Amino acid sequence: MKTKQDNIFSSKTLSYFLQLAETMNYTQAAQILGITQPALTQQIKKLERTVGAPLFFSVGKKLHLSDAGATMLAATQDIYEVLNQATDEIQRSTSATSGVISIGFLASIEDSVFNAFIAHYYAMHPDINVNFRMMTRREIWEHLENNQIDLAIMYLPDDSIKNWKPYESRTIFGEQLMFLHNDDRLKGRETVRFEETVDSKWVSYPDDYFLAHLMSERYKNQLVTIPKPVAQFTTPYQLAEFSNRTGVDTALPASFYVAHKDEIKAEAAGFDPEIQFDLSFVFRKGKDQIPRIANFLDELDAYLEADDYLSRVVKNRGRLITESDEN
Repeated sequence: MKTKQDNIFSSKTLSYFLQLAETMNYTQAAQILGITQPALTQQIKKLERTVGAPLFFSVGKKLHLSDAGATMLAATQDIYEVLNQATDEIQRSTSATSGVISIGFLASIEDSVFNAFIAHYYAMHPDINVNFRMMTRREIWEHLENNQIDLAIMYLPDDSIKNWKPYESRTIFGEQLMFLHNDDRLKGRETVRFEETVDSKWVSYPDDYFLAHLMSERYKNQLVTIPKPVAQFTTPYQLAEFSNRTGVDTALPASFYVAHKDEIKAEAAGFDPEIQFDLSFVFRKGKDQIPRIANFLDELDAYLEADDYLSRVVKNRGRLITESDEN
């Protein structure tokens, strides 16, 4: 029979506490959790009554962990770590050709090659259930932390995560941003300097997206003011479609351009200097030792190599980059 204490220390209550401890903001934490602020406040107060001490205190408008809160945070993190380790140990003994693989996929990434591979993988391993979810970067990190996904496919490096100790990454391939334009003056150019891109109208990713942030940093490094967008969209498909319909410039990952260049009206050129980054798997340490996860990763590598996808994905000054070039 469940007691009142069992309910107070439920997984839900502890996850609420962890989210508030991460954001240190009731409004933001409630929004992320999908609940009202009063509901969050009520759960935290119940937890404080159970442990017999306040877990947070305020100085002005800023929230802080109390000593009791710091102790509670360390204990809760230890609990989740033990549960995650137990789950991973159990999963390591499972079959390589059956079970569920949960993948979080960053919504701004070109997904056609992964969709094709998952269909191929299902044909080879019909007893594997691949759960493929499009997510925001924040959602990916939350699901990784709570062991709700096995793998994340995202862009790196990511300076938004401060504690990398529980995680590992595995590069899928190196990427670069391509400048897509309709400027006759730049026609036929393999590369374009940053200052040559500022006179046209742009469509871009939202400011808080990885690629928008990356571009902003690169423009600052070149002492060039980044063009102000006339519209912003979250996926490369939307950016390409808007550019096709309006003739405005944009920047898209090389992988998307390679996969859809026959559908894109604009001409593509590399930035000079290049805007480079990696498309990578991110996972909790040890996840790649689980048989079905290890098999999935190995077969994806083989699939990309057989399809010659890696050698087609990034252009550098008019020539293709292969793995041997990068090493």
